[in-house]
Amino acid sequence: MSDVIRLLPDSVANQIAAGEVIQRPASVVKELVENAVDAGATEISIIIKDAGRTLIQVVDNGCGMSATDARLAFERHSTSKIRNADDLFSLRTMGFRGEALASICAVSQVDLRTMRRGAPCGTRLLINGSRVESQEPEACVAGSNMMVRNLFYNVPARRKFLKKDSVEMANILHEFERLALVNPSVELTLVHNDMTLHRLPPAPMRRRIVDLFGKSLDSQLIPVETDTDMVRLSGFIVRPEHCRKRGALQYLFVNGRNMRHPYFHKAIMQCYDGLIPADEQPNYFIDFNVDPQTIDVNIHPTKNEIKFEQEQGIRQILYAAVKETIGRYNSAPQIDFATLNDEDRPEIPAPSLQYEATRRNAPAQTFPGGDAYNPFAAQSSVRNWEELYRNFEADRAAALASAPVERSTPSTLNGLDFADDEASTTVATGTEGGAILPVGNRYVALADSRGLRIVDLRRAHQAVLFSRFMSADHSAAGQRLLFPETVRLEPSELPLMDELEPRLAAMGFDLAPLGDGDWAINAVPAGTDSKNPAGMFLEIIREVAADSRGDSASPLAERAAAAMAVAASFRPDRRMTDAEIQSLLADLMSLSLPGFSPKGKPVFTVISESDLSKLLS
Repeated sequence: MSDVIRLLPDSVANQIAAGEVIQRPASVVKELVENAVDAGATEISIIIKDAGRTLIQVVDNGCGMSATDARLAFERHSTSKIRNADDLFSLRTMGFRGEALASICAVSQVDLRTMRRGAPCGTRLLINGSRVESQEPEACVAGSNMMVRNLFYNVPARRKFLKKDSVEMANILHEFERLALVNPSVELTLVHNDMTLHRLPPAPMRRRIVDLFGKSLDSQLIPVETDTDMVRLSGFIVRPEHCRKRGALQYLFVNGRNMRHPYFHKAIMQCYDGLIPADEQPNYFIDFNVDPQTIDVNIHPTKNEIKFEQEQGIRQILYAAVKETIGRYNSAPQIDFATLNDEDRPEIPAPSLQYEATRRNAPAQTFPGGDAYNPFAAQSSVRNWEELYRNFEADRAAALASAPVERSTPSTLNGLDFADDEASTTVATGTEGGAILPVGNRYVALADSRGLRIVDLRRAHQAVLFSRFMSADHSAAGQRLLFPETVRLEPSELPLMDELEPRLAAMGFDLAPLGDGDWAINAVPAGTDSKNPAGMFLEIIREVAADSRGDSASPLAERAAAAMAVAASFRPDRRMTDAEIQSLLADLMSLSLPGFSPKGKPVFTVISESDLSKLLS
């Protein structure tokens, strides 16, 4: 029997490794920019075409490579970052495995031009699917110019499952933001299809955050600073009143490296307990500086998950620092008069001598009857209070009987019309003839044949609106705003608008681009009854953007309708009338799938008699 185990060719092994390291165009951007940073670059330009499908080009002014280094860099496990295993515990560079370039060239066509500083000539290297096609001298500037063309051209299955350009570009922008935040001293430029999206000069951390996400964030940031033997923390969080429902900007860094750490994230969230609603999350940008020997970055192919040796202690320090910062900046400012300068002291006028003399010489006020006067001692002229009350009730009843009947104005709850409020009673009637009992502002209890049905009114309204928005055509009515509102989108949200704007228009939005990320809202869908059209619009955009980054398999139209239903549904800050509840329940039961909200959460639950007996046992 012949041997069956064989050594895989390097090209096949590289493609297998690329499946872990290079997941999408954003992964290529991350690896190439990190290599440029490790090369000492102070200026990095990223040029993208067709969301990275056609071209990803990274140009830097780093140290560059010799002809031999350029050829060797694309071999597996070749690196300049470490020499032996002990170097893994003192890492100061982004890369160290030597897998990124080998993985990239295995699934693309690579064109590299590079030259070392002070060298008379550079080199050009062409690689096609791990196969070196040519290498020859070429005149170029110091640094490296890496062009990655036709990503996944030789792996059709991977290329087929790439998302739409808007989704892939949103992921590239998100990765660019992470790289820009962790390298504030590097000048970064991002160009997509010949349009410059970002040009970030070197700046302190706060300025870099504002340059990335807008000037409105500047007034929301409060600094976090603490220095201990275990860890040095620095960064910014936002005040509780500026938290977001979706699309929160949450970034953690360790020793200049991006990381995801659910344990530390939970510690930050616990600091905001009781200060923000349960469905909101804070923005934060926090950098951890620790001894490299106390962390392990070699536990995930993307190097975004970090293991800390003193995780529990660092978590306690983080919690205390964030909690103390929130308490210090969230309290009302007090005036310390002992530390004020003379020019800063508030002027408190003292009473003048003339005023005091006038007040002392003024005659005392007298009342009729002398000092013993009591205004409540006089006897009332009414002798029979019961008779007076009966006459009052009779007059009121006669006035109500003779008054003309006025029809109440039809009430509207986000598109649910009620032409008459006469159906409103203290206890309304359910869909099956049972009683409807409100439980707070959000829930109602219905008695039906199976037991007690508890309905979440907000999720029920979302299900009804989702069905309506999914069936909306291009003639959906919009409600014009008296004064158009202007909103500014973040750069990572702008690519979605190319595909999302027609769908929003079909649902009733009238939007107009103003340039530089600004959009004007001229009309909103009829019946949304939103007091904050700009907030509703941003909630929809951030909901769709978050789903896009999460690789949602749902079509864009469905995600937009779901986000719209959530944003436009009623807020339980007021109680719905019984007529509104009846109409909402009738619309809910007419749906083909009334039991679940657009987000897949249950709209109602049934408590049977046996369940009640268990609860009360």
